[in-house]
This record gives sequence, C-alpha cells and structure tokens, in this order.
Amino acid sequence: MIASEQFQQAIAGAGLPVPEVIHGDGTLYRFSTNGKRMDQSGWYVLHDDGDVPAGAFGCWRSGLSQTWCSKDTQAMTQAERSAHQQRMQAIAQQREADKAQRQHDAATAAAQRWEAAEPAPADHPYLAKKGVHAHGTRVESDGFLIVPMRDTNGKLWNIERINPANFKDKKGLLGGRRTGLYYSIGKPKGVLIVCEGFATGASIHEATGDAVAVAFNAGNLREVAQALHSKYPRLRLILAADDDAFTDGNPGITKATEAAKAVGGYLTKPHFSGERNDKETDFNDLHQQAGLDAVKACIEAAAPVAQEPAFPPLEGAGDGGAWPDPTPLPDALPPVAPFDAELLPHALRGWIVDIAERMQCPPDFPAVGVITALSGLIGARAVVAPKQHDDWRVVPNLWGLIVGRPGVMKSPALGEVLKPLHRLESTEREQWQAAHEAWELDTKVAELAGKANEKQAAAVAAKDPDKARALLAPTEQPTEPTMRRYVVNDSTVEALADLLVENPWGLLVYRDEVHGLLCSMDRQGQEGARGFYLTGYDGNQGHAVDRIGRGHSYVPRVCMAMLGGIQPGKVQSYVREAVNGGAGDDGLLQRFGLAVWPDIQQEFKLVDRWPDTPAKQAAWAVFERLNGLLPATDDDPQEWRFSPEAQAIFYEWLIPFETGIRGDDLHPALVSHLAKWRKLIPALALIFALVDTPDTNGVIHEGELIRALAWAEYLRTHAERLYAAALIPETTGAHALLVKIKGGKLCDGDGVLWESFTPRLVAVKSWAGLNSVDSVRKAAELLADYGWLARETVPSGDTMGRGRPSDRYMIHPALLAGGQA
Repeated sequence: MIASEQFQQAIAGAGLPVPEVIHGDGTLYRFSTNGKRMDQSGWYVLHDDGDVPAGAFGCWRSGLSQTWCSKDTQAMTQAERSAHQQRMQAIAQQREADKAQRQHDAATAAAQRWEAAEPAPADHPYLAKKGVHAHGTRVESDGFLIVPMRDTNGKLWNIERINPANFKDKKGLLGGRRTGLYYSIGKPKGVLIVCEGFATGASIHEATGDAVAVAFNAGNLREVAQALHSKYPRLRLILAADDDAFTDGNPGITKATEAAKAVGGYLTKPHFSGERNDKETDFNDLHQQAGLDAVKACIEAAAPVAQEPAFPPLEGAGDGGAWPDPTPLPDALPPVAPFDAELLPHALRGWIVDIAERMQCPPDFPAVGVITALSGLIGARAVVAPKQHDDWRVVPNLWGLIVGRPGVMKSPALGEVLKPLHRLESTEREQWQAAHEAWELDTKVAELAGKANEKQAAAVAAKDPDKARALLAPTEQPTEPTMRRYVVNDSTVEALADLLVENPWGLLVYRDEVHGLLCSMDRQGQEGARGFYLTGYDGNQGHAVDRIGRGHSYVPRVCMAMLGGIQPGKVQSYVREAVNGGAGDDGLLQRFGLAVWPDIQQEFKLVDRWPDTPAKQAAWAVFERLNGLLPATDDDPQEWRFSPEAQAIFYEWLIPFETGIRGDDLHPALVSHLAKWRKLIPALALIFALVDTPDTNGVIHEGELIRALAWAEYLRTHAERLYAAALIPETTGAHALLVKIKGGKLCDGDGVLWESFTPRLVAVKSWAGLNSVDSVRKAAELLADYGWLARETVPSGDTMGRGRPSDRYMIHPALLAGGQA
C-alpha cells in the first residue's frame, strides 16, 4: 500500500472524512469535515518525498490533531529519526502559521461585522427570553445577536453569534481565536466575576452591579481567570460556575473550581430551591426561577478556594534534610575608595565640594567632570615629557566616565562643571559673529573692487594690454574667520573631523549617555568611526576620514577629550562583551582612564543655600586663564618636564607599575585599562601644574605628581569595580531575588509562599532588575549554583513533541521556614 493510502486510512480511523486527493509535497492543505463544500476546518500535511513518509492531520473545529508516520520511530535509524523530527517540527510550524493566519482573518472579519452591526434592541428574542438587558451587544442584519470576544488589551479577535431561532446555536467565526477571550460587562471595582455565558453574566451584573467577564464556555474559564488575574492582581476574582449536575463529571463545577484554584479566587454556584429540571444549570436560570435577589445572595456567599501549588513537588527535594547548606553569594561589587577633596588642585577644590554638597551627589561626579573639561580646554597646546631624555610626549586630553543609576544627579553634576566652557564658547561665538560680519563686508568690497578693475581693464585693454593685465591680476582676498569650539555634543565623525581641522589643538566631546555612542560604534560599517575615536585619544596623530561620494579629508591632529555618564547595568553588559571578544574588544573602553563608579549615599540631606561665590569665581578664573594658553609656535605645543625630584618619583612609580601589568596576576581587561595610565599619570600632573603652578617655566614639581599618583590609587579601586563584570558572576539580580525570597515576597494573593517558581511568574511582578524572564533566569541560575535554589527542567507537555522544555526552581526549605539558610 502506498503512503498516501495509508495516510488516508489514518485520517478515516480518526473519524474524519477523507480528502479525495492527498498531496505529499509537505504543504498544508485544508478540507471539509462537515460535508459542506465551503468548509475548510480539516487540514493535513504529508511528506512523501523521503525514505520515511510522515505527516499530520486534524480539524480546527473539533480541536483534533494527530501525527502519522509510515515507520515506527523505534525501528528508525538515527538519520531517519532526525529527519522525522525535523519534518514534525516543520509541520508544527506550518500548522501554527496557518492557525495564526486563520485567527487574523477571523479577527478582521469580526471587526468588520461588529462595525456593520446595529445596537441590539431590548426586545430581541434572545434577550427577551433570558430577561436581561443588551449590555452593549449588537445584532446583525440576519437577526443574530453578536457578542464581541476580546483579550485583556481590548483587541477584538472574534464574535459569538447567537441564533434568534435556536438559542443553543452559539458559534464563533470559523478559525477564530477563543482561548483567553472574554466579554466584559461593567468596570471592575474591587470584585470581578467570571462566568460562562452572556445571559449568565448579564443576570449576575444586574443582580450585583459588579463587573463580569463572560468566558463563553467552561473550558475557557481558567484561561480567562488567569489573564484577568495578571491584569488585575489586586481584584477579588469570583468564579460563578454553571452547575451541570445532570451531566457526567459536572464540567461547569469542575472547570470553575480549577480556574478558582489557579488564581486563588472564590467559587460559587446557583442554589435552586425545590425541584429543578435538567435545563436549570446557571445563574440566568436562577434569575428566572427565583429573581435577582437569589442570584445576589449566591454571589455574596462565594467561598475562597485554596490556590493550587504552582508545580508538583520536585522529586527528592521535599525533605529539607536533603538540601545542602547554601554558600553565601559573592559581593555584587568590589568596594571603592571614597573621593578625597585633597585630590583636587586648590583652585578647584572649594567649587567642586560646594557643587557636590548642594546637589547631594558623590563628589566623584563633578571632580572627574572638571578635570576632563580642563583637559579638553588645554588640548594639545601643552605636552609633558615623562622621561628625561626620551622623545616620548604625552598630550593631556583625557576621557572621563561616571557610572550611576538614573536619578543620582550624574547629568546635573556634569552640566554644572561644563558651564565655564559654555560661557567661553558663548563669548567666542559673539566675537566670531562680529568678525564674520566684518569679513562679509570686506568680501563684498573686494568683489566690487574686482568688478571695477575689470571695467578699467576692458577700457584700456586695446591701448595698454600690460595695464589691463595688471588690473586683472588676482588680489589677496580676506580670510574667513573660524570660531573656536569648546564642546561638541552629538556629531557625526565627518562633522567632527571638520571641526578638528578648524580646532587643531583639540576640544571636548560630551555625551550625556555614553552607552549610545559606544553601541553605535559597535555596528557593522562603523569601523572607521571607531578608529577615528581611538586616534583621538592619543591627541597628536593625524587621521584620514573617508566620505561617501566625496573622497576623504585629512585631519592633521585629532585631539579629543571625552566625558559622559552611563548606567551600571549598561556598562556591565558592555564590559562583559568587550572583554570577551565582542565588538568593543579593541581598547576603546579602556581609554576612559577617569572612570568612576562611586557608592551612593542613601541618606538625603537637604541643602538650600546660595553657591559658594568666591570658590566658583576662583575655579572659573582657571578656565579663563587656560583659555588663553598658547602653544609654543603655530605648529608646536608648549613642552613641560618634571623637576629632578619629580622625575625620580615618577621612575619610582613607573618601574613596579610596568612590572605589575606585565605579569599574569591581573585579568587582561584590567591590564589593558591600567596600561593607559602611562599617559594618565603624566597628563594629570601636567593639568595640576597648569592649574595651581602655571608660572614655573614649564616645570612640574613633585607636589603635582604626587597628587596625580594619589589619583592612581583612588582610580584603581574604581577600575577593579568596573571590570568586575568580567571577573565575577553577575550577582546583582541574584542578590535582589534572594532578598525577595527572604522577605516572603514570592507568594500568592493570600500570602501563601511559593515552594517553587518559573522565571515568568517572577518577571510579571516587575521588580527592579528582575523585570524580564531572562534577568530572572540568570539570577535564579546563580542562586542554584550557590545552593539557594534547585533547578529542574520540565519537558513540554505537547503530545507532538513541540515546544521547548521549561525550567522551574524549588526554594531551599530553610527559606520557606523563615530562616536564612
């Protein structure tokens, strides 16, 4: 027997009409299962092009779905089994795609029919028979009452059509979604009642005034209840069951009880007085038999149902004695040294302390900001020779990065220390504007003079060619003035290159959120931009910038200081990727030598006073003075050197420093960061000298160098914290989850602690740092590694083998008992 005939027999054996023609090309085909030509509820897929023909079939209307294979899987070779699994997965994907398309088509049709329908009249046969109001339902031109079926977001997916001549004839649109959909009557105010049918819901609402969700059938009660519980976790949910006492298994009570247990809700059923017939099952029947007061009394008598455990017990984990003692989690972040105001030059100290105190932010923020801003102002106008005889020169442009969560005053602190630069730029712009206007006048005058010379030349050309030639000779044109730029916020590499051509001694690039800049340079095709910034850190190198369709431009000296802020989570993920071979693994991040990640003071102190004016004036005067700093020549910078005493101190630091970073004791990422201190330390010493001791004839004394080395000790702790993201596990989320568990926060609506959970159950609570399934899973995995949780993989319950297995985590019994394990 050929495969298609065997496949047809399997379809017939499942009780479905057999399609006349079977196609074995692996495409999903539809067929009628009720004898009507237009019906397409049946479906099948057959692969008949390999060694082992296989397929699947089913009926959308009945929910039937079966797989078929011409060969028992136990008798298959490994290759055949693998091919069969791939085909089954492909079939499942086709079926899901077909299902999604059918639901989409049904939703479109439902929306069109709902818009075309008229409001249901009060005397509609169904409403009159049931004794209820319309409650927003509508009626189609054929007299069918229609009830919209929506999800918790309000999207219309389907409609239920009630036949006015046969009230038992209630159907949705063919292929339309039903699971989890409901029709709401009224607005929730503390209580929400879930029931099966529309008439039942209408009677309950009219009796109680409470909001009602109509689930349309018993099998949908649990899905609707769970969806509503997720949307309204604080509402009391009451499951109003149909009492199908005359039906085997009483599906109304059974399904409603399951739904109530799933959400920790309440359960009630109609109580009929006297004898009842087999047609009296729901609250609408009770309404008609005994009135609305009887319905209200039953709703008020709803009793709580204990919520079922989220999962069955894990095997072997129920006995607390079987659990080993958990290991304490490592600290989430290494400690850092607090900022000491003595690290700052005297002329800046009072201003920075005043800013930090008034803003109640870590002093690290404005301190790093002001040093970086000054490094951009100095640029390449002055350099330092770290060695006595070598030709090595260091440009003092530095990169600063402050790390802090939103709301800790990163941007306001940086904005305050950048104000002197903004004032300088404003003054420069005014002067440039005046000069540019004068240049425009000079240019016009030169144009007029040129035209006058042309006229004179034309008049004498025939008689005196030499004079005409002299009149037409090119004359020197006025040079257009350029404006000095101090701060650039958001610029393309091409525009930045143009600015650096006009500002060859350097400028400051400021980004409020550095993460966006870093990620933009990680994208494919941005290698040129990344190389440009890498060159800009050196401060004394040229760089060619390619332009699409316009060749390239050359910047003789790319000198950029850079400053910005970043959030802890973003910097941790970027560091982890950068040091593990990601796009950022090229030393760009390590160039942020002034990177600080301070602890945030938890206690807020109200400070409401005028700024320290003398301290501010002293600091701003430093900016004004350094704004006038001139290079040695038009092309060469000032050159500063260490005094003999400072030189000896520098060598005393340099030798053990170089030995340390050349060893194997440090993580390569930290080594790469510290290696940039060959520039950082001399650059800081030069900046401090230019601020506090500018009149020393280009000599940096030991005091400025010692201050720079004190910065090195302080910054080393912050670098270790920054790169801890690559050195230790990501523990922030694990600590947060453990705190929630210890605090009894993992519980149901009645406060009963969960014994186990899935990441999704925790993620829906939207706790900080635990608001996604992935973040909860990572945290739970780490807690499992340290013995606080036990993980078990639960296979998919799909009979066709579809779906991924899921993870659940059992909580250590000592934590459930209120202990700290």
